[in-house]
Order: sequence, then C-alpha cells, then structure tokens
Amino acid sequence: MSKNLKIGVIVADRDEYIPFVNEVSPYNPQKYDYYNREAISFELSGNEIICLNCGIGKVNAATAAAFLADKCDMILNYGLSGGISGVRRGEISLPDKYLEHDFDLTAIGYKPCEKPGQEYIYSADSKLLRLAKELLWGVVGTAVCGDRFVSNEKDREFLQNTFGAVSCDMETAAVASVCSMADIPFMAIRRISDDAGDTAVESYTDMNKNEGETLGQIFLKYLSFVCEQF
Repeated sequence: MSKNLKIGVIVADRDEYIPFVNEVSPYNPQKYDYYNREAISFELSGNEIICLNCGIGKVNAATAAAFLADKCDMILNYGLSGGISGVRRGEISLPDKYLEHDFDLTAIGYKPCEKPGQEYIYSADSKLLRLAKELLWGVVGTAVCGDRFVSNEKDREFLQNTFGAVSCDMETAAVASVCSMADIPFMAIRRISDDAGDTAVESYTDMNKNEGETLGQIFLKYLSFVCEQF
C-alpha cells in the first residue's frame, strides 16, 4: 500500500462534480487553483487528491489532464455516458479501451479514428482496471469519445458496428491520450445515463438530476479502494 501519492480526478459536468464535493466534505477539501475553474484538494488515506471540474468536451478534458500530468502519479475520471451495446441504463461501465470516434481521416485513406504516426487506441491501466473489476459490478469494454452528444439510433449503430463500443462520452479518450503521452496510469468509471438513441437527451437529464449523488458515492468508494491497494 503506497502513501504520499498524488491522484488527479477529472470531472466534466458541474452536476457530476458537486455531489462528489459534498461526499468528500468530511475530508475538509480545500479550494485548488485551476485556471479560475472549480477545483478542490484533500487528503485520503495519506494521499493527496486533486479534483478538477474541467468542463464538457475533449479540449477541456485534455487541458485538465495536461495540467495534472506533471503533478500526479495517476489520473482518474468519472461521469455519465451513453450506452451503446451490452450495457443498460444505470449500470457501471469500466472502459478498458478509449478512442476518439469523431477523429476522421477516412477521406485520405485512414481507418476511422486512426491518427497517422501515433497511438490512437488507448488502454486503461491494468492495475486500476483490475481494482475496478474487483470492487464494482461493471461492464468492461471500449469507450468511444467525441465532441458530440450521441442521440440517435443511426449514430449508435455506427459506433457499435465500427468500434465495438460499449459506451460513448465526450472526455475519456482525450484524458487517456494525454496520460498515454505522459506515461501515467489512467482509468475511468462511467455510469450509463441513456441509450444514446432517440430518447437520450431526456434520459441523460433525468439521470444527471436524480442519480448524481449515487455516482459520487460509487466513485469515492473506488477512489478509497485505490488509495488502500495501489
């Protein structure tokens, strides 16, 4: 069991961030200086946790990851995701692979999401993934990420058929990309809010409003386990 680790946590949506802040109030979280955005730090089992509310989307997420990369020993993410295949609303997705579904150079001969001359399918850290599987009842599979809220059947089928995706979101692959370049461990814990189909907007709004606190509790449980086991 390690102590004195610095663990970065990236949360996109403020409605997902605030319930976690409330959950960790017994640890006396302090405001943290992060580009005039909301952020906190606190101690958990002898480790420093830095949690950033980065804002929605890949640019915001990558910026947060780059900010944390030279400060932290690992980076974690949690949030809500659309369900693509093999996972139901309310379930936990434990992505083992991350890719950007909206990166597209197919017009000049590359595969969907392929980035010339560099890695473009990123992997979760094996130990962090193992700990998540030990602790949480979740579905393991590929998370696809893009700067678009997927909300129709055609796009959902494309993501399933092209990438074998389990879930979709707007941040994970961006964070995974930075962590891969910085050679630091990364893992995301995502809860399925909708089916990425025609009713996705209504389902996401309902889940975000009513079950964000539960998501915060789940992630704090995982974070505590990481602090104990890593």
